[in-house]
Amino acid sequence: MANGVNVKPAEGKLGILIPGLGAVSTTMIAGVFDILAGNGLPIGSVTQMGRIRLGKRTEKRNPLIKDFVPLTDLKDIVFGAWDIHGENAYEVCKRSGVLEDKHLEPIRAQLEAIKPMDAVFDHSYCHNLEVKHAKSAATKWDLVQMVKDDIKKFKEANHCDRMIMLWCGSTECYTPCEDCHETIEALEKAMKANDPRISPSMIYAYAAITSGVPYANGAPNLTVDTPALIQLALREKVAIMGKDFKTGQTLMKTIVAPGLRARCLGLNGWFSTNILGNRDGEVLDDPGSFKTKEVSKLSVIEHILDGKTFPDLYSNYCHKVRIEYYPPRGDAKEGWDNIDIFGWLGYPMQIKINFLCRDSILAAPVALDIALSMDLAMRCGFYGIQEWLSFFFKSPEVREGLYPQHDLFIQKTKYKNTLRYIMGEDLITHLGLDYYAEEDK
Repeated sequence: MANGVNVKPAEGKLGILIPGLGAVSTTMIAGVFDILAGNGLPIGSVTQMGRIRLGKRTEKRNPLIKDFVPLTDLKDIVFGAWDIHGENAYEVCKRSGVLEDKHLEPIRAQLEAIKPMDAVFDHSYCHNLEVKHAKSAATKWDLVQMVKDDIKKFKEANHCDRMIMLWCGSTECYTPCEDCHETIEALEKAMKANDPRISPSMIYAYAAITSGVPYANGAPNLTVDTPALIQLALREKVAIMGKDFKTGQTLMKTIVAPGLRARCLGLNGWFSTNILGNRDGEVLDDPGSFKTKEVSKLSVIEHILDGKTFPDLYSNYCHKVRIEYYPPRGDAKEGWDNIDIFGWLGYPMQIKINFLCRDSILAAPVALDIALSMDLAMRCGFYGIQEWLSFFFKSPEVREGLYPQHDLFIQKTKYKNTLRYIMGEDLITHLGLDYYAEEDK
């Protein structure tokens, strides 16, 4: 018992259920298997390689996060998934072309054993994909029951003690929050009436939450940020968080923009464009899905720079985002940023960023960290929106009436201070005055 947080031990198996067995999820799964086999390191994973300072700098206590907090051991994870293609995890890895054979062939049997369950899919939410294995039911309410049954059967078959659901599916077409998303009753009524405004991701989220399974949204879809599903999570005492894994260009924005604001440098314009050729790029080639992603990506610097608080610096800039589907590039995404800034007396300057990244290589450790942290949240008795996990998301979910915190460095402090709080350690403010006060004594 520490600070009122009674952390249940991470005993037994943790099932990570994933709607969307694509490049990101299979890269994460294969990576975990490779790490356990000694065939690579979990680089990029904060929970596995990150350290946390405890106490004063002079104490020199900097344990690995995984040694400080009772996280589930990687060997105790069991993976399951749904998808419309029917390919096993090995076949998806080969098709995606993210990992080389040196990281696939030694674990081929383990990957081949992961075969997706038939998915909940609606072409009106994702236009550019071919459907081979999708569930069929009279109503969306019936689909919820089918997913709940999948969860129950998976848990029993794999002897899982705990579960978490992690959306790694494609970006759904832009959906505004409407009356059917406002209350639990309205949502349930809409599902039973086959309302077209209820997306597949909402069906998965409802099924997870009512099964006592925490749900994290790795795409920019409108899902657990709807009032109805937030209310449901509070009622069922289940942790939720979203949305959109923070990778690539947006990661760079959350690093650069706080630096500009910290030094009070002004912004005239920020133009961003991406080229990528993976399945995500194919989906985002559709205007409806791109709209969902665009809203997510545009909101980041708006909240960081805060033109209302700094009108002379950030009230009148131009921000544009483009994503181009370019098949030859595959998963090796390229992001270009042109940033027009101004400094002393208004003189203009520019920053150019050319980030040649690997989309799934960046996303895989984030997905793992979210899954392990959501499981930790449930074992701590935390439920509802887990804002302390904002560090991992492009559009962090927050309680109504609050603005989302996008500054990566503030997010990092919030994440680590929450871990310190859980374990009964002093929170760190970085004030440091007591070092010098001691010298005066």
